[in-house]
Amino acid sequence: MGLFERIEDGSAVLGVVGLGYVGLPLAVEMAKAGHPVIGLDVSAEKVALINAGTSYIPDVPTEELAELVSRGLIRATTDFSAAAETDAIAICVPTPLDEMKEPDTSFMEKASAAITPYLHADMLITMESTTYPGTTEEVIQPILEASGLKVGETLYLAFSPERVDPGNPTFQTRNTPKVVGGVTAECTRHAVALYSRFINTVVPVSTTRAAEMTKLLENIFRSVNIALMNELLMLCERMDINLWEVVDAAKTKPFGFMPFYPGPGLGGHCIPIDPFYLAWKARQYDFHTEFIELSGKINENMPYYVVTRLMEALNTQRKSLGGSKVMVLGVAYKGDIDDMRESPAIKVAELIMDKGADLVYHDRFIPEFNAGGVSVMRVDLTAETLAAVDAVVVITDHSEVDYALVVENAALILDTRNALKAFSDPKVVRL
Repeated sequence: MGLFERIEDGSAVLGVVGLGYVGLPLAVEMAKAGHPVIGLDVSAEKVALINAGTSYIPDVPTEELAELVSRGLIRATTDFSAAAETDAIAICVPTPLDEMKEPDTSFMEKASAAITPYLHADMLITMESTTYPGTTEEVIQPILEASGLKVGETLYLAFSPERVDPGNPTFQTRNTPKVVGGVTAECTRHAVALYSRFINTVVPVSTTRAAEMTKLLENIFRSVNIALMNELLMLCERMDINLWEVVDAAKTKPFGFMPFYPGPGLGGHCIPIDPFYLAWKARQYDFHTEFIELSGKINENMPYYVVTRLMEALNTQRKSLGGSKVMVLGVAYKGDIDDMRESPAIKVAELIMDKGADLVYHDRFIPEFNAGGVSVMRVDLTAETLAAVDAVVVITDHSEVDYALVVENAALILDTRNALKAFSDPKVVRL
């Protein structure tokens, strides 16, 4: 029985390399569809938790994972030789930027190299890590073909970008449409068959490059529009116009407008990074993505703007930032999640401390917070801790925060998320 038939009848053994925010939810959906799943990760801690049926990803309930583990549908290991037992593997590892803001594909390359000795004929590999167009065929394909297998003939290779939105109560792995593009038509056919087993809607595209570009487009679209709002925010501040009010008014138009909002900067594993992937690749074609790079500059400047506004707000109370005590309220990159990747709170905190302020933070989702190599003290959110600081800066708008308590007890609040829009107290300063 060939791979296509094993996929269709549910007997294919599936593997997932990288058991983080993307990989673990994917493995769970695979197993819920009835496929035996082997999770591969370099972290012995993650592997042990999974094998104990304990989830460390908020979007994956422990009860759900425990049931799948007890039924023998999911097991995890740090031993990559287990890849030999699989029929198809999805690689879900990070793709960060290096210090020069150039793509770092080393995690993808290491993961691919780790499974290459254990590849066998009639096997499918899909890449889910966000990257620049051409990575799958130019970087990953040669690594896999070092096994002696030929992509499109004895090995199938495709790219299917992850679209995970941590904490989204409506759209999760199963009901978020999946874009798939293979190196060859047969690669695409096998990948579509695989993902159709556990994803409601699969969208095939003509090439891996088209699939890679799709993910970049999605996030560059958000980055550019957020940059527009951030630039308008700075203009509206000078014009004494509340941009938050303007956006709320504009979104009443039932056509031709999509609301985006300003903020203290971009966070997460995609939106702050993806534009730079494309800008870097474009230079190989003698093309400069000026519009995209400009949006990146505007968004990167927002933490500096936040600190400037904080200093101005303190000045109205005849205080300087140097020597003041400041609380950062919320340090995750977005509300109601425990993910700090690329959080703007990190840069804001660094800048505040560089100005000589004493910094503390509150975020029930984040037990430890380091900025610029300095550990920031975590405090409970109480009347006493609020009264003890000169200013509170709301960076992340977690829904469980008692903002009435904050307004009642804090001397000054800089709200970068419009989280306190219900309050008209003069000590609330909106970004």
